[in-house]
Amino acid sequence: MKAIIDPTKNVALYLQVKDILVKRIQEKVWPPNTLIPTEQELMEEFDVSRTTLRQAITMLVQDGLLEKKQGKGTIVKTQPLIGGSLGKLKGFAEEAIERGLTPESKLIRAEFKKDLYYEKTKLRVADDEEILVIERVRFADEVPIAIERSCWPVHIGQILNKEDLNRAKFYEVLESEGILLKRAKEKISAMNATIYEADLLGIRAGEALLEMTRLSFGFDDKPIEFTTTKFRSDKYHYDIELTR
Repeated sequence: MKAIIDPTKNVALYLQVKDILVKRIQEKVWPPNTLIPTEQELMEEFDVSRTTLRQAITMLVQDGLLEKKQGKGTIVKTQPLIGGSLGKLKGFAEEAIERGLTPESKLIRAEFKKDLYYEKTKLRVADDEEILVIERVRFADEVPIAIERSCWPVHIGQILNKEDLNRAKFYEVLESEGILLKRAKEKISAMNATIYEADLLGIRAGEALLEMTRLSFGFDDKPIEFTTTKFRSDKYHYDIELTR
């Protein structure tokens, strides 16, 4: 079935093309390590210019979904990097799916705690109240990518704690309950993996990790989430778009 590009739609043509290409990669229409159709074939299918098509493909190359091979063409990468984008509030699962990967989680622990005073300060929770702490290893296509430790106020924790935390996509669960995230503050730093962290991630102790700390707020500007995620630096990157 021919893909339909709508020139009257309020979305740039190259972005429409990109979305179709991503979907085909996600659905394994083009399996990993195989060539995608030629530029001429895709131009004819989408009825777009070479410039438009190349914009879409370039974005997917930058995202780690595709790779250009000199003299061969463009192939689907076997395991693209997962990447976050500064300025966009997304969860790990959303980032993985956008890159054609299957996200999974392995629960380490989930419990309500009263003695995490630093985290409670971040969440503006009273000293005598509990917060829910959830620790998970995050996977993409069965490869361990990150260790995630998230803290939630008790009223949100009670919602999340009813879910299968090996499968739950937290933001989707909250949105289904009418709890929407408005904004977040993030801090990114480098660190080295401990023996425990290295064992969970399948790497050597001392290898570099990318640590991201996120404090998310709802539309009432009250903190909803305080999460620290430690990513394998060989499997994750951040995209930053600058303007002048």
